[in-house]
Amino acid sequence: MGDIVLIKCGGSTLSNLSDGFFESIADIIKLGKRPVIVHGGGPEINRILTELKIESEFVNGLRKTTTEVMEVVEMVIAGKINTTLVGKLQKAGVEALGLSGVDGKLLKAKPVNFEQLGYVGEVETVNRELLLAILSLNIVPVIAPIGVDDDDHRYNINADTAAGAVAKALDADQLLFVTDVPGILKDGELLEELTPKEIEVLIEEGTIYGGMIPKVKAALHSLTGELQEVMIVDGKHSKIVNDGKIIGTKIIKETAVNI
Repeated sequence: MGDIVLIKCGGSTLSNLSDGFFESIADIIKLGKRPVIVHGGGPEINRILTELKIESEFVNGLRKTTTEVMEVVEMVIAGKINTTLVGKLQKAGVEALGLSGVDGKLLKAKPVNFEQLGYVGEVETVNRELLLAILSLNIVPVIAPIGVDDDDHRYNINADTAAGAVAKALDADQLLFVTDVPGILKDGELLEELTPKEIEVLIEEGTIYGGMIPKVKAALHSLTGELQEVMIVDGKHSKIVNDGKIIGTKIIKETAVNI
């Protein structure tokens, strides 16, 4: 049935995704791969919270999520953003199904630290069978990272964390980290393959700098468990597939390099 590719779209890149990006998902399917998409939505959530005059704060990089904030998070991510992505995929000829982690208890969650963070969750289990059933119908699951527990409490889950959990549950071969740059560049040239140690050197010498540092570190953070590689690709400027090859910077575990 082909290799599973987990595609993580960060909230900051969603509004900039090109038509070519969505066409590239069709190209990935033609390569015999089965894409699964997990997306965020932070900037849009910030905008709506500001409009509604709902206060929100961050604790250790995570949004403290009250009941009021959680209602907005779910409305924006599982509603507006998720359906928009599904519509654009279908316009590009890709059959897609929008899901939040609540559907079929896709992402069963528990609180990270309720006293400090409120309804911020971490993934306990992923409904692997549900996702495999959807993939068997040649439909691309598009997942909003909202979790749920047995008492129907909803949780705001970091999109990177959710993507990592889904990738692990599906034994994904590859995780594509969608940004607004072609990958990691040095002297204007795309670096096609790097190890985490090489990434650290590039950060220290200033080749990777500014807003690219958190993007690269988030990609590195996804490289856990059995996942052997993560790839930084461009969702803004061009198609991510060219001549049957996914274009970007591949980051490979040191242990994987020597196999």
